Amino acid sequence: MLKKIIYKLENLIVWSQGKISNKQFIFLSSVLVGISVAFAVIVLKTFAHSIFVFATYVTNISIFKYGYIKVILPIVGIMLTVFVIKKFLGGSIEKGTSQILYAVAKKASIIPRKQMYAQIVTSSLTVGLGGSAGLESPIVITGAAFGSNYAQRYQLSYKDRTLLIGCGVAAGIATAFNAPIAGVLFAIEVLLVDVSISAFTPIMIAAATGALISEIVLDETVLLSFKQQQNFNYHNIPYYILLGIFTGFICVYYSRNFQRVEHFLSHLRFNPYKKALFGASILAILIFIFPTLFGEGYESIKTLSESDPGQLLENTLFSSFRNNSWALLAFIGLTMMLKVFATGITLGSGGNGGNFAPSLFLGSYVGFFFSKFLNLTGLTKLPISNFTLVGMAGILSGLFHAPLTAIFLIAEITGGYDLMIPLMMVASISYAISKRFEKHSLDVKNLARKGNAFTSNKDTNILSTLDTNSIIQTDYLTITPDENLEKLVDLISHSNQVIFAVVDAEKQLLGIVHFNDIREIIFNPYRVKYTLVKEVMLDPIEIIYPTDSMEIVMNKFEKSKVHFLPVLKDGKYYGFISKSVALETYRTKLKSMTIE
Repeated sequence: MLKKIIYKLENLIVWSQGKISNKQFIFLSSVLVGISVAFAVIVLKTFAHSIFVFATYVTNISIFKYGYIKVILPIVGIMLTVFVIKKFLGGSIEKGTSQILYAVAKKASIIPRKQMYAQIVTSSLTVGLGGSAGLESPIVITGAAFGSNYAQRYQLSYKDRTLLIGCGVAAGIATAFNAPIAGVLFAIEVLLVDVSISAFTPIMIAAATGALISEIVLDETVLLSFKQQQNFNYHNIPYYILLGIFTGFICVYYSRNFQRVEHFLSHLRFNPYKKALFGASILAILIFIFPTLFGEGYESIKTLSESDPGQLLENTLFSSFRNNSWALLAFIGLTMMLKVFATGITLGSGGNGGNFAPSLFLGSYVGFFFSKFLNLTGLTKLPISNFTLVGMAGILSGLFHAPLTAIFLIAEITGGYDLMIPLMMVASISYAISKRFEKHSLDVKNLARKGNAFTSNKDTNILSTLDTNSIIQTDYLTITPDENLEKLVDLISHSNQVIFAVVDAEKQLLGIVHFNDIREIIFNPYRVKYTLVKEVMLDPIEIIYPTDSMEIVMNKFEKSKVHFLPVLKDGKYYGFISKSVALETYRTKLKSMTIE
């Protein structure tokens, strides 16, 4: 029955594709992608929330006091995730939003079909059963996969595939937080290289569709939302500036230590199951001592922003200190510093998830710790809930290098824009500090190390998609050093070349001769007859190798201020690269990648 409905729907879509313009079809497609992604997100979020409610309920039973069930579930979740990946997903699964960037850059926006369900299944097992990671990264990948595969199904172009990837991503974030503006900004700020104004429309349609379905279907308790009531006081601006600085350095701390944990686990010579058990066991110990590290942690964020944050110490080893403000502050501070290790272990040992939710968790704890500490010292009286919320924007902005997404996400989930000024201040300061010490965002660092990074630098992004070998011209005529200029004049007169490589019998590059450098000589018959090539050849200013990236090639052109550079392959002359050809290739690629 379901297959028949899907078949009829697909036929209807194909029919409509032939009856309406391409632009109208993209608008229709953005709605359909938005709906598909929204329901995938609802399934994922509802499952994860149900597991959390179950674990919380069981923990309140006396025999499970101190969260013993919360210790067992993450081990089960990570082990099951590894089992599913090994048995049903080909033995591996790519994590993090960086794979979307790579697909756009290197794979013509083609995302494997299995990503439409693989991320949902594995992340629900990991995070739903208590792994200390987030669901938003798997949600984003799922949304991108829906957009890409929809475009492939209806044979849309590279531009349209990329645009529908953006639609899927925007719908995923919009549904997960009921925040359509944040969904649009995340898709544009973090994932899409270059978007024209007209391309905003389908992305906005998809985000609005996702947010509408979220509003209708998802229970408010599943969503991260706040009833923000404390007003912004401009007298607190100096403290918001300090919070921005503090969150910026915490972002650097998180980014570097997350990478260290992942690197350590990746180099363990264990089989996948032993590594999962080893990592999950360490995570279980952390969660036993600090139960708020269990799962996404959104419930503890809500608790922090409310009037009785001491609830976090209930059913923990520190429950006797529930009403001690300094003990609570120490608990928050330690949890804050250990979150990176909990998340790194979760993902590095074989679990699936992302760093989006951990960044919000960490941000709320940083904001609370900062403001609560100042209040306890008696230096000032800060609105703790406001700082808790604004701290989330600071960490999200710094880790993902996405200040606009951070600002509008927190504004939307708090139900108003009263905190817009402190949000802008903290997000921008944190971003500036993080960018100063970490060139790439957390999810892009691994791509950058491999030379495949998509960054905020559009030129770098486009150059990274070009292949140096494709613009090497190997049919240039060459000359030997002991020939006189008569031979060179003959070559010039019978070709369009203006530059010649001087090589020996073994094709070793000895020098180059450019027409402009010998212009005065070739019009003097005597000098042409009695001047040897080796007397006028010059050493090349720069050498290009086929393994050089296009960014390196263009940097060499910029540094040398010449229009042709020789290429050596295996130590021998191979050809030339023309700057004009390189620029034309760049312009062609730029046009093809601009989403209109």
